[in-house]
Amino acid sequence: MLKVNIDLCNGDGVCSQVCGAGAATLNEEEGKAFIDPDMCVECYSCMTTCPQEAIYEED
Repeated sequence: MLKVNIDLCNGDGVCSQVCGAGAATLNEEEGKAFIDPDMCVECYSCMTTCPQEAIYEED
């Protein structure tokens, strides 16, 4: 399961731009990324693209 470290996320939206499943979005209230676990296909595109390395895999 992919998660976002909101302390590292700068809300640039790169993850949502590369997510083909539509699982990575920006929370408009916080301006931070969110990965919907029900939609995520674990392709890791968001994780490998994030310049802040804010997305990580959690067991």
